Amino acid sequence: MRVSQKCSIAVHCLIFINEYGQTTNVNSSLLAKSTGCNPVIIRNIISALSKKGLVSVRQGVGNIRLAKEPEAISVADIYSAICPGGCDNFIGIHSSPSPLCPVGRNIHSVLEEQYRKLEEDMKKSMAKISLDEIIASYHQAVGKEKS
Repeated sequence: MRVSQKCSIAVHCLIFINEYGQTTNVNSSLLAKSTGCNPVIIRNIISALSKKGLVSVRQGVGNIRLAKEPEAISVADIYSAICPGGCDNFIGIHSSPSPLCPVGRNIHSVLEEQYRKLEEDMKKSMAKISLDEIIASYHQAVGKEKS
């Protein structure tokens, strides 16, 4: 049970774009070096973020920029761009319980209701955290490094 690592890679990219996008031509190769990921993975993530209107990209040259202010981007926005329907399968249910067992016959309906509540709580929590807050935490971490 784990949120996709693609979400943290996307957040990493968005912080990098915020910090360096005004002075540097940010592209997938540069983001790949920063994240330690394959450029193809980065291009897929940037494409997904672009489709959701979170970043803009000048085709051919890169120059990736934030399309919204950081305070207008939530972790929920990022996660839904990267993992559409991801929260809907946040906790999976095993696929082959025994129909001969009363627990096995009913486990799906029992767990689906409870897991749906957990998924809704997670979505609400993700919506409360903005990219701006994460960037502030990044700035604190950089400040501690310098001390």
